[in-house]
Amino acid sequence: MAGRLEGKTALVIGAGSVGPGWGNGKATSVLFAREGAQIFCVDINLAAAEETAGIIRDEGGKAEAYAADVSKAKPVEAMVAAAHQALGRIDILHNNVGIVEVGGPVEASEESWDRVMDINIKSMFLTCKHVLPIMEAQFEAHGTGGAIVNIASIAGIRYTGVPYISYNASKAAVIQFTRGVALQYAKKGIRANSILPGLMHTPMIREPLKDAYAGGDFDKMVELRDAQCPTGKMGDAWDVAYAGLYLASEEARYVTATELLVDGGITAKFA
Repeated sequence: MAGRLEGKTALVIGAGSVGPGWGNGKATSVLFAREGAQIFCVDINLAAAEETAGIIRDEGGKAEAYAADVSKAKPVEAMVAAAHQALGRIDILHNNVGIVEVGGPVEASEESWDRVMDINIKSMFLTCKHVLPIMEAQFEAHGTGGAIVNIASIAGIRYTGVPYISYNASKAAVIQFTRGVALQYAKKGIRANSILPGLMHTPMIREPLKDAYAGGDFDKMVELRDAQCPTGKMGDAWDVAYAGLYLASEEARYVTATELLVDGGITAKFA
């Protein structure tokens, strides 16, 4: 099926990639554009956002790049206003930004805890704070609200073998935050769902987790993470992107306040 998001506009937070290859937000932005959506690509790194927007434009799609620190209120307010002005409306909000910092409750510093919480969950609170009124007004005026897709993690519902307590807590918060938004706005034409990726092979795992597996040996880390998966290998950014496409599309018009596992069966294996 082509054109699943034809005529839609999407604000993608974390649309760049932290390194070479395809991160979740980058793949999602490109896939949404291939399905007909106009994309407002946001990343703290403007060059990363521009790279994604450039890929979309090279393929004949429409995209703009914008730099913002979405863990802070004023930049988020300005970013949403810029997106609304550029797109004319906001049909899809895709919150993909997130970081991992290794450490349990004893090892992690207060500064690390605050940094992870600000980026992983406060950012979603701030983007929703400013996007929800736009979507609500769209529903009142035209009968079409919008769809919010938030990236959580299986780390929000289970232990994955690495002590990153702030990541666990922040991703659990994303799940319940998303449910709360979904239920509050269900009668206002706005759906909200979260995606729970499992062990994924994206640029994000290289630096944050390099010392958590195999003493910093990246190839060995990949081997070990692949072996944890029932499929024998990790998923990738496109697996997450296609899940996001479904949840953002009209195919999921009766799906809200739920979580979509994209984990190759690992959660069931260790349930």
